Amino acid sequence: MNIRETTDADLPVLAGIMNAVNPRHPVTAELLGHELRSLREHPLNPYVGVWLAEEGGRAVGTGFLMQPPGMFHPGRYWAEVMVLPEATGRGVGRALADILENCLAGRGAREVQAGAYEDEPRGLAFLTRRGFTETMRYFDNVLDLTAFDPAAWVQEARLPEGLRAVSLAGLIAEQGEDAAWRAYHSAFAEAREDVPRTGAATPLSFETFRERGAGPTFLPWGVLLAVTDAGEVVALSEMYADPTDATRINTGLTGTRRAWRRQGLGLALKLAALGQARERGIRTVWTNNATTNLPMLALNERLGFRPRPAFIEMRRGSVEGV
Repeated sequence: MNIRETTDADLPVLAGIMNAVNPRHPVTAELLGHELRSLREHPLNPYVGVWLAEEGGRAVGTGFLMQPPGMFHPGRYWAEVMVLPEATGRGVGRALADILENCLAGRGAREVQAGAYEDEPRGLAFLTRRGFTETMRYFDNVLDLTAFDPAAWVQEARLPEGLRAVSLAGLIAEQGEDAAWRAYHSAFAEAREDVPRTGAATPLSFETFRERGAGPTFLPWGVLLAVTDAGEVVALSEMYADPTDATRINTGLTGTRRAWRRQGLGLALKLAALGQARERGIRTVWTNNATTNLPMLALNERLGFRPRPAFIEMRRGSVEGV
C-alpha cells in the first residue's frame, strides 16, 4: 500500500471514491476542486490536507483533514476517511486514519470531529474505538416533488403585507449586483447565527460570502428572498443544483431575521422555491436538518419531506475553555 498527498490531477479519482462511499451526496471533480480551492484561499487560512491510498497503483481510499472555517478554532479539526467498499477489511482505513492522527498530533489538535451514517455500523464502530462520541444527528429529508400539490398551500404561500418574494437574480436586476448581494448577506449572516451546530459560528465576511456565487452548483434563481418595500431582505430560502442529477435539487439555508420571525416567512419562501423547482422539471428535493432543529423538521414534515438515515456527528476532545 502507498499513501501520498493528492494533487489537482487526482480530483476525478477522489470524486469517484467519495461517490462510491457516499452515493447520497455525489460530487464531481469540478465541485470538489472548487470546494478545496475555497478552503485554501479562505482568509482564515485553515489547514487542509488530502491523502490518497493506492494498492498496486489503484486508488482505494482517501483521507481528509481540515479546520472548518464555519466554526473556526485553531485547535478544532474535521477528519474523514473513505475506503472503497471492495477494499474494506484490508487495513486501508486504519492506515489512512494513522496518517491523519499523526498530522493532528503534530499540529496540536484539541478537538477532532468526524461522523458516519446510522446505517454504517462499521464506520461508527471504527470511530468509537478511536475515542469519538456522538454530539449531534442530521437527517437528510427528501421530498417527491412530483406528488407535491401547491394548490393545497395557497394561503401559506402568501407573505405578510409589505413583503414580496423575489429571487436573487431578480433583486440583482432591481438593485444592482453589489447592493443585492449585500442585502442577501445581511439577512443570511444573522439567520445563520441561530442554526444548530456543535461549535460557535465564525462571523461570515461579505467578501467570503460573495464568492459562493462562483460555485458550480449556485443558482441565482434558486435563492428566494422576502424583501421589504425599502429593499431590505428579511428572510431567505436557498436551493442549489445537484452536481450529477439534473432532476434533483439540494436546499441550503432557510432562515428569517430575528425581528421578523413567527410570521410564516420561511414556509412562504420554501413554497415559492418549490414552485420554481417544479417549473424547471425538478423531481426530488433534498434538505438536511439537525435533529435539534425541531421547527424546521416540523415544517419539512408538513410539506411532505421524509427522513433518510441520519448522519451522526461525533467528537473527540474539546476546545471549550481554551
